[in-house]
Amino acid sequence: MRGKQPPKPEQTSSTMASIQAQWRAARPDLDCRPMAVIGQLWRTSQTAMRAVEANLKRYDLDMAGFDVLLTLRRQGGDKALTPGELARDMMMSPPAMTNRIDRLAARQLVERSADPDDRRALRVRLSEKGRALADTAVETHLAVEEELLSSLSQSERDQLSMLLSRIGG
Repeated sequence: MRGKQPPKPEQTSSTMASIQAQWRAARPDLDCRPMAVIGQLWRTSQTAMRAVEANLKRYDLDMAGFDVLLTLRRQGGDKALTPGELARDMMMSPPAMTNRIDRLAARQLVERSADPDDRRALRVRLSEKGRALADTAVETHLAVEEELLSSLSQSERDQLSMLLSRIGG
């Protein structure tokens, strides 16, 4: 990661302990432990997003475009989906999907074609250029994520994933 380095875990823990101590002094009637947990989640999320976005910048991609490329790639890479199918798979609105597809098509990363079953509809698939970019970007994306998680064992990662799923669904 370039630029400002994220705080070391011990710095963050120290900061969170200090914040909790200040709240205990200011409002001893409140249990502020949830604030520490959510604050740490927020800080960790920000660190992860900065690292992921820095990686995507190498490919002139944003999260939205990267998400479309990976959604098409994990479908097999050659499968064409309608914009509606893509939007449903990515849990977003069809108009937002159209904007994403437009930007990727302008870069020749996706191709549009008429739907053989419905001439009014379109299908979208990765171009060769898009497939190559998706394959390269997902590899470096996983390397970034691995670096972020490098201080955790696989068992700790599994536990963290399970715990986070209980909060976020």
